Amino acid sequence: MIAELQCVVLDCPDPLRLAEFYEALLGGTVNRPDRRWAHGEKWATLHTPSGLVLAFQRVRAAEYRPPRWPDPARPQQFHLDFGVPDLDRAGERVLALGATPLDVSDGRTWHIYADPAGHPFCLVRH
Repeated sequence: MIAELQCVVLDCPDPLRLAEFYEALLGGTVNRPDRRWAHGEKWATLHTPSGLVLAFQRVRAAEYRPPRWPDPARPQQFHLDFGVPDLDRAGERVLALGATPLDVSDGRTWHIYADPAGHPFCLVRH
């Protein structure tokens, strides 16, 4: 092993707003004191109950180009999968938090959404 994953960093125009979106989705603590990261207007973190840390880094809104799934001219770059027991219920909840549906086709075990900054993520029935 060469390294350990410290966190996943997402670029976005509003770090605190996106951290709060994922806090409502996953639980945890926004901007918990941690010597590894500073917090402020340009940076926010979320320490999740599972131990995963998500970090959110400000990119000026004029320069931010969110992915546009499934457009190859603006690819998704990465995405997160979240296990849920009920796709429909979880979908309702993420929409209420500000997510946008990208592909919620019936008959599949996953649905695709975008977070408020445009990053694709999947809800996957487990």
